[in-house]
Amino acid sequence: MRGQALRVLVIEDEAKTARLLGQGLEESGVEVKVCTDGVEGLTQAISQDFDVVVLDLMLPGVDGWTILSALRQVNKRTPVLILSARDAVADRVRGLSLGADDYLVKPFELSELLARLRVVARRGQLVRDNVVQFADLRLEPSRMAAIRSGTRIDLTVKEYQLLDLLVRNQGIVFSKTVILDRIWSMNFDSDSNVVEVCIRRIRRKVDEPFERRLIHTVKGRGYVVR
Repeated sequence: MRGQALRVLVIEDEAKTARLLGQGLEESGVEVKVCTDGVEGLTQAISQDFDVVVLDLMLPGVDGWTILSALRQVNKRTPVLILSARDAVADRVRGLSLGADDYLVKPFELSELLARLRVVARRGQLVRDNVVQFADLRLEPSRMAAIRSGTRIDLTVKEYQLLDLLVRNQGIVFSKTVILDRIWSMNFDSDSNVVEVCIRRIRRKVDEPFERRLIHTVKGRGYVVR
């Protein structure tokens, strides 16, 4: 967002509601794209970047449940606010469990919808801001993903945490003792090679397949990304 208009995708098949939503949000300074069909809505949500998706549940083509599930299955983390006449607690729980960020029941006040949109958009921005990029390596903590030169790299939780520590502190040498404390939060025997093994595995996945080496050993001191 950062000084720019909020970009919102509205997926709503009821013509009057869709029109009023589009008009009301635009008059409030929001950049709006309205889709009245589930298939088109899903395509837009996956292929485009929006700050928030406002999602009805009962849609032609593809229903809202399916759209929400599909977005999360492909790791599309755009915040989703469900806007539905379905007011049962079970529906709200299901929506939130599938990955929705908020659930607002129709009928609604535009002022409340706007307030909720801004909250979930800020939450989504915080997650995006936490992404770190170094050279051609990108780390996305929201889905614990490491991507190098467009290639997704499969890492264990500890491998990701150790790589994240080094990348976020590029140029700083971390000793074995500090790494053990930060990543494993426990004391190992001084002869333990758990850090060396983890570093070796990360190098095999992150460095060896690529031309540039990112992870370096500083003899007698530890490890550094540079």
